[in-house]
Amino acid sequence: MSTHALASATRPGRPRVIPRAASALAPRDEILQAAAELFVNRGFAATSTRDIAEKVGIRQASLYYHFEGKAGILAELLERSVRPSLEKVEEIERECPVDVPEAALYLLALIDVDTLATVPHNIGRLYRMPDVRSSEVFEEFRPAFRELVAAYGRLGAGIVSSPVAAALGVDQLGGLLIQVVEVVIRIRSRGDEVTGAHARAIAATCLRICGTSEERIARAAVVADELLPTYVGG
Repeated sequence: MSTHALASATRPGRPRVIPRAASALAPRDEILQAAAELFVNRGFAATSTRDIAEKVGIRQASLYYHFEGKAGILAELLERSVRPSLEKVEEIERECPVDVPEAALYLLALIDVDTLATVPHNIGRLYRMPDVRSSEVFEEFRPAFRELVAAYGRLGAGIVSSPVAAALGVDQLGGLLIQVVEVVIRIRSRGDEVTGAHARAIAATCLRICGTSEERIARAAVVADELLPTYVGG
């Protein structure tokens, strides 16, 4: 976890300024949800910790029981947009059968689509915001994002048969593949739901970029569908 996200979730905060109905979320997650909405809709620089506290209905001082400040909140939101996918890469590579190597990339794409489709308030949009990209927090986040790009590149390079894709370096291929998956961010930005059909079309497109035949894509889809519930809870 980023060095900014160091709050203790067990220390009690002060009473709420605005009484609210009981929430299913822990106070720390309530703060993250409120901040995600404000950062995406208003901008990171234009949002203050006071704004976040007011949206949650707590005193500003109570927010600091959970986070060191606004930068720490952003750091955790960015991590949540890549870490669930990144943490599964080694297991994906280990579990996918060697006779269907395409399944690993297909499965990673499905898992990453699920991550981007379920993070609060489409926080993948934060990647593209100038005030986020110019922040120190984003610089600390880059290694995790680059690690995910490298995983895409490695899995893609292992199955590539297209001369165009083969001409790309591993990092370039990984960057291209992850951009395909990030179409999820645009789908959500339009207000549309990300469906299973979207997920499979995105995963299949990743394999087509690598030159995989339709027959191999179909085999990869079967293997990935069998393994997917292990990673995203069915």
